[in-house]
Amino acid sequence: MSNSSSTRKRSSWPRALRRGLLENIATVVIGLGFLMLFQSFAIQLYTWSFVTMLAGTVMFIVVSKFPE
Repeated sequence: MSNSSSTRKRSSWPRALRRGLLENIATVVIGLGFLMLFQSFAIQLYTWSFVTMLAGTVMFIVVSKFPE
């Protein structure tokens, strides 16, 4: 039996709302938050670093429930 793409169940979710790309974006947002936290030249970046990391973490948790 072949496992072709025509026999698999197609997801009704738009391609832009699939897990892979959005998980990568959430990971980048978390990484930006860490960079903002550990830099030493702009207090505004340091001030917003926790919010940025929190937003990336929440996004990752939500997106991990999306279909592949």
